[in-house]
Amino acid sequence: MDFGGFTTEDFNVFLIDGLEPRMEALKNTVRPKLEQLGEYFAPTLSSLTGDEMFIHVAKHARRTINPPKDTWVAFANNPRGYKMLPHFQIGLWNTHLFIWFAVIYEAPQKEVMGERFIKKAGKIHREIPKEFSWSLDHTKPDTIKHQQLTKADLLAQFERLKTIKKAELLCGYTIEREKVIELGAEGLLTQIDEVFTRVAPLYKIAQNMN
Repeated sequence: MDFGGFTTEDFNVFLIDGLEPRMEALKNTVRPKLEQLGEYFAPTLSSLTGDEMFIHVAKHARRTINPPKDTWVAFANNPRGYKMLPHFQIGLWNTHLFIWFAVIYEAPQKEVMGERFIKKAGKIHREIPKEFSWSLDHTKPDTIKHQQLTKADLLAQFERLKTIKKAELLCGYTIEREKVIELGAEGLLTQIDEVFTRVAPLYKIAQNMN
């Protein structure tokens, strides 16, 4: 694989004004790298989860006015789509890179998955590394560090996923842009691999595999 890591130019794509210029830059600079990461990590995630994983690179096709503030490659066990399923993501905002396990609001099984997380809350609270983060909205860059959450806080998040129609839940790791650039290709691949290994059990819980 020719993945060369991410550069300042890649992160600065999100500072370009206008939908068409930003989309053009995304297609030319960032998307090929996301495609490479997709090809690289799909077999890893298939092995970690026991489900064949398919690659979905964000196309932002429905946008007509507002340029995208972030972009990503997602992995799910369905070749046609990922938003309705528990899935994994690697992506960029202007400020950082994210590596997520995600259940977003389009997932019809959220209520069932929320209940499964509730039952395993103690295990999840113990086993997710303290430096990892949670997000309750994939459209915003804000995150909550795992070390700040009590088991009761986690339970509240899982309950919210179960009961609120638009609720979402993402767990993983974020890396500041300067650190991403410093890590280079090899360092970043190692870091992503470690994160997926730690969040893969959440996928198995969501899918009732354990």
